[in-house]
Amino acid sequence: MIIKLTHAHIIGTIIAYIFGVFLVPLVISFSKKEGLVDLPNERKIHKTPISRIGGVAIWTSTMLTFLCLVFLSYYPYGSLLSGILLGSSLMFLLGLVDDIYNLNAKFKLFIQISIATLVYLLGVQINTVPFFGGMDLGLWSYPITILWIVGISNALNFIDGVDGLAGSVTTVNAITLAIIAVAMTPPNPIIALVGFILAGSMLAFLTYNFNPAKIFMGDSGALFSGFLLATISITGVMKAATFAILLPFVVLAVPIMDITYSSLRRISKGKSPFVADAEHIHHKLLHAGFSQKKTVVILTSVAIIAGALASLFMGGSTIKHYFTYIIIIVIIMLLLNFIKVLTKK
Repeated sequence: MIIKLTHAHIIGTIIAYIFGVFLVPLVISFSKKEGLVDLPNERKIHKTPISRIGGVAIWTSTMLTFLCLVFLSYYPYGSLLSGILLGSSLMFLLGLVDDIYNLNAKFKLFIQISIATLVYLLGVQINTVPFFGGMDLGLWSYPITILWIVGISNALNFIDGVDGLAGSVTTVNAITLAIIAVAMTPPNPIIALVGFILAGSMLAFLTYNFNPAKIFMGDSGALFSGFLLATISITGVMKAATFAILLPFVVLAVPIMDITYSSLRRISKGKSPFVADAEHIHHKLLHAGFSQKKTVVILTSVAIIAGALASLFMGGSTIKHYFTYIIIIVIIMLLLNFIKVLTKK
């Protein structure tokens, strides 16, 4: 398998990381001055006020990276990329407003559906299923696409409850979807680039988000990241009329399991699925006696295994590329965590 745009993938990841490393401290400083911090309460596990607008750094580093790629002549126009960047930016703005003003859940859901509808009209659509020779969804394409985009966007928000968890899972998921996108027939290196850049931005954020966290990604970061994962999975993988269309369900196993479990549990209790509580999967692990770091390791490991299974399905050398990138990412994560421990001492 020949991976196209290799230089753009590597350069994009590095540029996004560099931007992020410089931007996150600025966001932390700004949020503390302006009082944009997440205060402790009975539902949360942190004990001190922490910056809650990490999404500003994640979004800014991602967009600045694309701007740099334009000047470096690496920016790949087309393939629904403009729609994805527009929709993800709108989702980021929605999350940022929510981080600052705490929006009503129903209103926020309405705006999310509106944003998802916009990108659907721009061509980001799930049109077929692999059954019966690639059956066309017809009118069902719209509700299924909207459910996927809005569902995955919120699923990332749901697992953002332990230092480093959402960022680690997002990084693994982004890399996995990027590798699968270039392994498809035909390959989609343009969409893969989005995944690599998101991973670079997220790694920079994790530098300050590992336990004990100095910043949270907030709704702005979670909705932005979840939206990107949802849309690149559609445009990079689900465009195939084969069983590969089901791979995003495997890759995104951790956020999907959590939002499904949380929603069904709340509905069974007669509560709204959008009312926050402290009974997510990561809370269950914490209550079982696992530390925050061990909880992150467990759920990130599940994401890595899920990604390996999806890569194995693609055949060829996909699994080799997957483990190469994942090993590099894991080593970087461990180094970042180790450096944080040393600087703390």
